[in-house]
Amino acid sequence: MIEMHGPDFSRHELIPVVAQDEATGDVLMLAYMNAAAFEETLKTGRVCYFSRSRNKLWRKGEESGNVQELKGIFYDCDADTLLVKVNQIGGAACHAGYRSCFFRQIDPQTRLVSVVGQQVFDPAAVYKK
Repeated sequence: MIEMHGPDFSRHELIPVVAQDEATGDVLMLAYMNAAAFEETLKTGRVCYFSRSRNKLWRKGEESGNVQELKGIFYDCDADTLLVKVNQIGGAACHAGYRSCFFRQIDPQTRLVSVVGQQVFDPAAVYKK
């Protein structure tokens, strides 16, 4: 094993994070982490992100209960992107109620969009907004 320092938050305050289901390999979502979210994720074993829209730490599942249990964490060759392999508890990673945030597919020829995922929960009922 080689000693490394991990992602380089000194060059980029926010680093993109791809969340992947450890068991299936499905890409669940893309979000961002800052150094504090990264440290909390390592410390707790539950994935924490930084919400750009709310400008604060976002503990995945804090409202919906659909938490991500950390199974593995990797960073790329430039130390500016993360991959987290997770156990998605609750069945949905997407705030729109789908298992994956990538539930829409674009046909390259027609440019028509199809919904290819099944909604797992009703966001209006879960978030009560």
